[in-house]
Amino acid sequence: MHVEKTALPEVVILTPKVFGDERGFFMESFNQQAFEEATGCKRHFVQDNHSRSRQGVLRGIHYQLEQPQGKLVRVVHGSVWDVAVDLRRDSAQFGQWVGIELSAENNRQLWVPEGFGHAFVVMSETADFLYKTTDFYHPESERCIRFDDPALGIEWPELPVPFALSEKDQAGSTLKSAEVYSPL
Repeated sequence: MHVEKTALPEVVILTPKVFGDERGFFMESFNQQAFEEATGCKRHFVQDNHSRSRQGVLRGIHYQLEQPQGKLVRVVHGSVWDVAVDLRRDSAQFGQWVGIELSAENNRQLWVPEGFGHAFVVMSETADFLYKTTDFYHPESERCIRFDDPALGIEWPELPVPFALSEKDQAGSTLKSAEVYSPL
């Protein structure tokens, strides 16, 4: 597995080795030992999620205050622009973000640890997005920050269609007014 560091030290890009020939390909999409070596952290994944969205659908910036979820995310069809935002109030990188393209072609995965918000927008006609989580979904503690908050300054790709957001995402907070992760 190839490991790339990002501007946020805890957020890591993982690219599995792909073995292919004229028949197709094989790759190990997850291996606990390789994940721990690559990220330097031990996590137990408890839930796998799969979403399919059309071009322009933007989901996020989501996070949970209770039962925070670490997420290992990847795309198995299409492509997305994926973003992680540091929401740990005591972090030197608080409010900073990283973004990368995840696609079925590049096989990249992004580790988004607990304490970070997560969002993505679909760049291809459709995309199938998979994520492993370290805790269960807890709707009562889910929070959302607006994708276009000027305080974050996230650089979203230009698409031939307008962004499509859920009502929840349209009503997201600004970073300034949001409940975020506090020091323990």
